[in-house]
Amino acid sequence: MKFLFAWRYFKSQKSVNAIQIISWISVLAITVVVAALMVVFSVFNGFEDLVKGLYTDFYADINIAPAKGKIIKLSDSQIQAIKQQKGVAAFSLVAEEKAVLVNGDYQGIVTIKGVDNQMPLVNNIHQHLIRGTYRTGTVDYPQLIVGAGIENAVGVDVEKSIAPLTLYMPNRSEGVKLGTIDGMNAYKVTPAGTFMVQQDFDNQYVFTNLAFVKYMLDMKPDEYSSIEIKMQPSQQPQKVIAALKELLGADYRIQTRFEQNQSLFTAMQIEKWVIYGVTCLILMVAAFNIIGALTMLVMEKQKDIAVLKAIGADNALIQQIFLLEGVLLSVIGGSIGVTIASAICFLQIKFHLIKLAGGTFLIDYYPVKVLWSDYLTVVGTVFIIAVLAAWFPARKAGMVSLTLKS
Repeated sequence: MKFLFAWRYFKSQKSVNAIQIISWISVLAITVVVAALMVVFSVFNGFEDLVKGLYTDFYADINIAPAKGKIIKLSDSQIQAIKQQKGVAAFSLVAEEKAVLVNGDYQGIVTIKGVDNQMPLVNNIHQHLIRGTYRTGTVDYPQLIVGAGIENAVGVDVEKSIAPLTLYMPNRSEGVKLGTIDGMNAYKVTPAGTFMVQQDFDNQYVFTNLAFVKYMLDMKPDEYSSIEIKMQPSQQPQKVIAALKELLGADYRIQTRFEQNQSLFTAMQIEKWVIYGVTCLILMVAAFNIIGALTMLVMEKQKDIAVLKAIGADNALIQQIFLLEGVLLSVIGGSIGVTIASAICFLQIKFHLIKLAGGTFLIDYYPVKVLWSDYLTVVGTVFIIAVLAAWFPARKAGMVSLTLKS
């Protein structure tokens, strides 16, 4: 019965047109805010999913690095213990250092990453080659997999270049071993392939074989920069990390992929919820329209309220009727908004209608990912704000003492 009264008040012709106008403005405002919030959330989810996918392809599930300094020491028994550890599907030994890559008059500072032949099992960098092939060479004939930004910076074409590049790396020994310039070891290297994952990686990283980098840095057989681990799909990262910490001790820093990039993923979440907060403020402004519409409706329906009280309705029933009126406004606006947002997201997922400007990203359209948790968050927020907005005029309607006049 309460809902019936609320529905009749909503659709009935008002004596004052302003009430009708304000009511529909409230519905329109809620519709626009809900649709915008759902679309923005879905786009944020799409970008977050895309970035996580790119970082998944570049960073290993688990990284073991030194707690202090740049070098870790691992004996053969420790390496075998890691290999046999429950939850470890594959691992790759890594030697990493800053270097200078020179091609004639062009040069660039790079991070060179020496990897063993297990690296393709640990990350998917080989799946992001845009030119050439995935070959890291040998200690005597090193080959490079370079990022697209580095390829452009040093002016090299991995498919057409004939002359080798020169790689300069820090000389860790006291003497000069390979012919140095200003304390740097130098060696000729050949580019074999180019990868493109994400600009931060493309402008920084170069891959080659582990033995060559260890030779250039004069590293001992048991010295490495890090170990990258691929987990078995069914395993939980924290359990595997706890077991590895117990195995290796406190001299090692063991992190998940997200812990290695915690600032990035935290910033992405903060950006999403800042947008949510700003949109909620807009929704609260729209709620003032609900307060205005219901207040005017209470004034118009004074005779109806008097009749209801005369036939036995108490203050609580009157409050509930007008409270439902406010909820009805939000439900209609929210439902239309959710429908519009769902249609926009579906069309974007299916047809990629809205394009990204610039053409420098991996995709040329806005990625979209719809999550039911976002629907619940938005709908719940609209409901709470609508109830709070409707409560004041509804309470006033229930408390006003009215009498019928002849």
